[in-house]
Amino acid sequence: MKQLFFSLALAVLPATVLAQPTAHLPSTEALLQMAGEFEQELTGNILPYWIKQAPNPETGGFYGQVSADGKPDPSAERGALLSSRILWSYSAAYRNYRDEAYRKLADHAFKDLEATFWDNKNGGLYWSVAGDGKPAQTHKQIYGQVFGIYGYSEYFRATGNQQALERAKTLYRLIEQYALDREYGGYLEVVGEDWRPLAKPVNSLGVTTAKSQNTHLHVMEAYTNLLRVWPDGQLKKQQTALLDIMLGKILNRTTNHLALFMDADWQVQGDGISYGHDIEAAWLMVEAAEVLGDADLINRTRALAVKIADTTLAEGMDTDGAIYNEASARKGLTNTGKDWWAQAEALVGFINAYEITGDTKYLRATTRTWGFIKAHLVNNKTGEWHWGTNKSGQVILQPTLSMWKCPYHNSRAMMESARRLQRLATLAKH
Repeated sequence: MKQLFFSLALAVLPATVLAQPTAHLPSTEALLQMAGEFEQELTGNILPYWIKQAPNPETGGFYGQVSADGKPDPSAERGALLSSRILWSYSAAYRNYRDEAYRKLADHAFKDLEATFWDNKNGGLYWSVAGDGKPAQTHKQIYGQVFGIYGYSEYFRATGNQQALERAKTLYRLIEQYALDREYGGYLEVVGEDWRPLAKPVNSLGVTTAKSQNTHLHVMEAYTNLLRVWPDGQLKKQQTALLDIMLGKILNRTTNHLALFMDADWQVQGDGISYGHDIEAAWLMVEAAEVLGDADLINRTRALAVKIADTTLAEGMDTDGAIYNEASARKGLTNTGKDWWAQAEALVGFINAYEITGDTKYLRATTRTWGFIKAHLVNNKTGEWHWGTNKSGQVILQPTLSMWKCPYHNSRAMMESARRLQRLATLAKH
């Protein structure tokens, strides 16, 4: 039965992609047990936290910050990013589980984006508003716009809300009109409130750069989700070109790392490495190719996803199973912290490599990272996950809800990981 499972799972993959599988494949029961743990963490801890803690009853929106011990700060600046990611998370949760509590928070996030962040004059989403809901940073970070696409398209996918789909299409068209680099390809980091170019473009991370891996990764992610609900021919063309850029300009085929920052003509700036972004990109590129339905891209991205997973395992995983934050090609590790989002993305990235190869070393890596998350990141007092830990395992007590601390990485990891393991378990039964 196990040998048949292996054959079925790998039947569609080219022989050159496959690693030599290990001898002992996991049982159906083991796969379902891990999937059950992910779903329990999702529905019993992560999702209830945001339903309870995120909405601000005074404004009808969300708090901009909630401390690690559960205290909200109504005056804190908050971003469209938070609302967009809540919209995606609870739309996806509602689509998967049909729980009306998830639908209610998704509706809340959709209304908040519309009422608070949508620029009715110029189109697009403001980057942030003050605690009272008045626009604060009104420029158009492309990173922020694409998370709008991600959230709106998922909300349409879950509920059929046509206005959300039209918003996603509008954001896509604005990005293509004003942020597409027609000379060198790819996308700009940021434009002004009126979508005009800025003399000094500073990206969402505060870095002055023409282009970044992070923005392109999330443009690709958003376009993938939009293609699921709107298979437009021009969108497919732009997504194919973007995936080629990810594979040919941003990913270094020698090191299996993604460059972090680039000049307009794709000259790499610095030698920084982000292990979390590497392993996140590994599975998102495969997903993008699969939604495009391009057999050649599927084969290429699968092969590269395995190489990235191997490099992350060899260089980026600590002995406790956690993924380090950052390194430098010359200096080695430069940030030995272990942020929550990198651990979440590692779960999916390693399971993805296991699906491609059948090699259980990736499933063992998943188990190790999950063990670290349970031991160090899950907040059993207030719910959700802590921001992260330092190298020695001490919890970093940053706000649990903030401009950047949102539910999308870990809620997605729980849903994706559970779904993939359940699918593998189904194959294992035959």
